[in-house]
Amino acid sequence: MNSITSILPAVGRQSAARFRLHSHLLQKLLSCFLLSGMLLLSSLAYTQDSSFHIYLCFGQSNMEGNAKIETDTIVDPRFQMLATVDCPGLNRQMGHWYTAQSPLCRCRTGLGPADYFGRKMVEQLPASIRVGIINVSVGGCKIELFDKDGYASYVATAPEWLKNMVNEYDGNPYARLVDMAKRAQRAGAIKGILLHQGESNTGDTTWPLKVKKVYDNLLQDLQLPPGSLPLLAGELVNADQGGTCASMNKIIATLPQVIPSAYIISSAGCTDAPDNLHFNAQGYRMLGARYAARMLSLLGYTHAQ
Repeated sequence: MNSITSILPAVGRQSAARFRLHSHLLQKLLSCFLLSGMLLLSSLAYTQDSSFHIYLCFGQSNMEGNAKIETDTIVDPRFQMLATVDCPGLNRQMGHWYTAQSPLCRCRTGLGPADYFGRKMVEQLPASIRVGIINVSVGGCKIELFDKDGYASYVATAPEWLKNMVNEYDGNPYARLVDMAKRAQRAGAIKGILLHQGESNTGDTTWPLKVKKVYDNLLQDLQLPPGSLPLLAGELVNADQGGTCASMNKIIATLPQVIPSAYIISSAGCTDAPDNLHFNAQGYRMLGARYAARMLSLLGYTHAQ
C-alpha cells in the first residue's frame, strides 16, 4: 500500500507536465492559425486596391470601336483593360489585365470611345490612381441581348453574323460582363458604367426601361447598392453629322427619368464615318473625352479639361 501511494505524486507530476506541454502546443497552434488568418486578410486587402478605378462598358458597334487605329498607339500604363476574350494574336488571355492598347473589346475591333475615355481619365486624375476598362459589346445588337432573362430567345432569331460575335462570349455577353466584373472587384473598385447602344432600337420608346432592367440586374449581380453607380449613356451620331439614327437621341435623352444616376453624353459635333452610323477616329476621340469629362466632374474634379 505504501509503495502505491508513494508512486501517486510522481504520476500526478507527470500528468501535470504533459498537460502543460499540450497547452503550450495548443497555444502555438492557435497562434499560427491567427497569424495565417491575419496574413490572408492582409493579402485580400492588398488586392482590393481602392486607387484602381474600374468602368464597365457595353453596347453595340460604336462601343466595340469601329474606327481604324491610327496614331493611337502610345498608352499610359496606368490605363488598363481586362481581356474579355482570348486573343492569342495579341498575346491576351481572358480574365487578365493589360495596358489598354487598342482594340479594347475583342481581337479585331477598332478604336472607340472607351479608348479616349480612359486616356483622358488618367491624364486628369492623380498619378496614384489607375483606370481599368471592361468592354463587352456586340455590333448590331439590340439592348435585349443584355437582358439576362430574355437574351436566349433574342439570340435564337438573330442573324448568323451576330451569333458568331455572341459565341465569342460563350453565347451570353451579359454573363461574361458580370463574370469579368466580379473578377475585377477583387482588384479594384467599380466606379461607373459606360453605355453606347441604340442604333438597333431606333424608335423604341421602351428602350429606357429595358436599359434600366440591365442596369438594375448588373448592380444586383455585383452586390452593389441600387442606383449606386453612374451610368453614362452616349448619344448616337448626331443630326448635325447627318446621323441615320439621330432621332433615337430624343429617346436616349429620357433615360435619366427612369435611372436618376444616368447622364447623357452629347455627340454634337463629333465627326462620323461615311455610313452615318459610326463615328470616325476623331469623333471617337471627342466622344470619349466627353464621357471622361462627365465622370471626372462626378468624382469631384471640376476643373477637368
